[in-house]
Amino acid sequence: MTKLQVTLVLATTFVGSMVGGMLSERLFGSGIVQAQKPNGVNAEEFLLLDQTGKARAGLGLDDNGEVGLILTSRDGNRKLALSPDSPVVIKLSDRTGRILWSAP
Repeated sequence: MTKLQVTLVLATTFVGSMVGGMLSERLFGSGIVQAQKPNGVNAEEFLLLDQTGKARAGLGLDDNGEVGLILTSRDGNRKLALSPDSPVVIKLSDRTGRILWSAP
């Protein structure tokens, strides 16, 4: 290829990518989630896993959009749940779901 051909290929590639970027922003820009804050993290759920990969803590939203924090004991026998949207805000339960302690 001659220098002129290489220059034309590079110029065409550059212009095509710029035009494609502008068109994609126009066509698809409305459905894109807004950018995060510089030091922020956006998610619907956060899980804290132990060395074996078992979830020990979770912070997230349920199907109704209610927020909750769940902490599980190392052996999995007890679970502490906090949810300001629930009638029972704080609940300590055993493995079977029996409530050991709760607070409104």
